[in-house]
Amino acid sequence: MADLRTIVHSDPDIHSGTPVFVGTRVPVRTLLDYLEGGDPLEEFLDNFPSVTREQAVAFLEEAGRAVLAQIV
Repeated sequence: MADLRTIVHSDPDIHSGTPVFVGTRVPVRTLLDYLEGGDPLEEFLDNFPSVTREQAVAFLEEAGRAVLAQIV
């Protein structure tokens, strides 16, 4: 289980506090928008090279765990 603080953070000086991937200005919502739109993870990573594959996958894994925890 990854520490979310190493993946995502919120800073009022970056996009008014919108959660972004650590070390970037890329909102995590952008990744979700790509996936919801049917785009593969590779396309997101190609368009936002400052986000690492490890960050994106870790975020998705943690999001999945959070959703499942709500159900179970």
